[in-house]
Amino acid sequence: MTQGNIQETICKSGWTDTIRPPTSFTNNLKAQQLQATRYQDKVPSHYEEDHFIALEIGGNPNDPKNLWAEMWGSPAHPLTHTGPFPPEIVGAKSKDWVETHLKGEVCAGRMTLKDAQDIIRTDRFKYYRDEKLK
Repeated sequence: MTQGNIQETICKSGWTDTIRPPTSFTNNLKAQQLQATRYQDKVPSHYEEDHFIALEIGGNPNDPKNLWAEMWGSPAHPLTHTGPFPPEIVGAKSKDWVETHLKGEVCAGRMTLKDAQDIIRTDRFKYYRDEKLK
């Protein structure tokens, strides 16, 4: 993924559907990851298997290093995909908002692809707070 091909890739409606890995792959990977000792809550429904660098901003769809079990809620407030999702809980839904917002900024030419990826890598929580919760 490059800045030069974003109009044919990430900015094209439906493009991520063409590269998204099957749920059989992501569910299996999530189960493996949840067995890691760093996860205290091992309930699969409390997590979304998510791309660290989102497909919407050029993330690798199949690299296990770009996929992780992300909580829908927080350790203090475990949630499932059905929510509810209070905006102050910084979990999977808040990251989804950041990804969609960053894609819009990149596709509108207000931000580079690299800058969007750097925000996800460094401090998406700050971006969410500053842009969504302001």
